Amino acid sequence: MEKMENIDEKEVKNCSQEETDTEETVEEVVEGNDENIDCEPAFKIKSLEGKLKEQEEAYMRINAEYANYRRRTAEEKSTIGLYANEKVMTSLIPVIDNMERALDSFEDKENPLYTGVEMVYKQMMDALSDAGMKEIPAEIGSDFDHNMHMAVMQEPSEEYEEGKITMVMQKGYSLGDKILRATMVRVSC
Repeated sequence: MEKMENIDEKEVKNCSQEETDTEETVEEVVEGNDENIDCEPAFKIKSLEGKLKEQEEAYMRINAEYANYRRRTAEEKSTIGLYANEKVMTSLIPVIDNMERALDSFEDKENPLYTGVEMVYKQMMDALSDAGMKEIPAEIGSDFDHNMHMAVMQEPSEEYEEGKITMVMQKGYSLGDKILRATMVRVSC
């Protein structure tokens, strides 16, 4: 812009000579000689504005693609971190069942062996809970949810209306939104 404002007479004469020269086209003048002021500044400005707009659009597309990439990789990292221990947790579920059976088999709850097993059980459950594993809630009398519960038996019941849990046969566990093992229940019909 400064170059266009500071036009002296010599440059005007050069421009006049270029306009009268029939062999050169406007494009050749614009692209060819940077030392002289172009005869068609409006044409050059429009051309540069178009190129600038194209570059801005390309920049915006690349920036949006990069933001989407960062968002996707952050989601993948959090998902991978959550589900990395899924196989280990799934293999520990039978161990949890056996520890619960062992605790239920004790008649003397004051026995030091019972206290020791209970402490180990609580410590293991706390560690699994910290890693994201949760027990699926299933209470007697609550609604049966086919997404979290597995009905292994149906029974007619006068106490509960249809579709209610009448007995929890085996606990279920989830990891985040994923079901590791559905809760096995008996349902009223």
